[in-house]
Amino acid sequence: MGLPEVLRSLGVNPRALLSESGFDVGLFDDPDNVISYTARGRLMAACVAKTGCPHVGLLVGQHAGLHSLGLVGLLMRYSTNVGTALNNLVRYLHLHVRGATTTLEVEGGAAILDYQIHQLGAEANDQIGDGAVAVIFNIMRELCGPDWKPMEAWFAHRKPHDIQPFRRFFRVLLRFDAERHALVFSSSWLNRPLPETHPDLRRLLQKQIDALEARHGEDFPEQVKAVLRAALVTGDVHADRVAALFSMQTRTLSRRLGAYGIRYQSLVDEVRFEMARQMLADSELAVSEIAMALRYADARSFIRAFRRWSDSTPARWRATQKGLHRMPPNRASPSPAAD
Repeated sequence: MGLPEVLRSLGVNPRALLSESGFDVGLFDDPDNVISYTARGRLMAACVAKTGCPHVGLLVGQHAGLHSLGLVGLLMRYSTNVGTALNNLVRYLHLHVRGATTTLEVEGGAAILDYQIHQLGAEANDQIGDGAVAVIFNIMRELCGPDWKPMEAWFAHRKPHDIQPFRRFFRVLLRFDAERHALVFSSSWLNRPLPETHPDLRRLLQKQIDALEARHGEDFPEQVKAVLRAALVTGDVHADRVAALFSMQTRTLSRRLGAYGIRYQSLVDEVRFEMARQMLADSELAVSEIAMALRYADARSFIRAFRRWSDSTPARWRATQKGLHRMPPNRASPSPAAD
């Protein structure tokens, strides 16, 4: 929703850009309008091209926060403490965003709140990821107050030529070529109580969200995949643990997936393959680092699995992708739009 304002600040007419890019000009007239993740990436790419601004996504993210998440944002605002609010974000983000998941991980005195994009083939994933980290920053400020400050900001893409816009907004250590988009902050903030705790309102919001989730029950395999993406980050993808997150037994999980003709291990492999391709395409992480992020025992195990999935090695697949993106236009048959 912050996109029109950002475009105007950069001297571009939002409605004209939408129309030129093939989008409905009424898209931003109603906050309940939805857009596919692929279309969102295409729109962000068009914005970068039109404005010449390489950090449009970061600017858009700066305009978003809890108010951008609808019922999920309200449930977070009326949670008992910051940790509960963030767990609600992790649990219910799939009701708001289908092309990415978020995870909360605690390692000693540090907490990591991330945003993992898994919509393969979408454009401008770097822009979307930058915006997501800015949104997470704003959400934490809303929950914790102006004294909150992260330790580090991570970005799962190559270092941009100009990092000053990132420095001005985050004012912390920036890490590019990370395995995920994330903010790192002190885990002590998770216990901070929230002032607006209204049990009756919270129960009403929970009831509405449960009803909304029930309407998406046909997407059960996708829900399991979303949980698996988070589980891979924390290193525990055992079926019994994942089943417990859905309040069911392992055999029930297998039976429900079986109704779709899907095996649990096949989903695990599918998610690993998606995440591997995303990291190979968007970052310069070494193959050994990606293997570690995906919880393989060593790089050789990861390479064997990737070859089984794609009939190619990770290094060869990455080189092929770079070659495709650098391929010059066909001079013999120029596009009509080239003029």
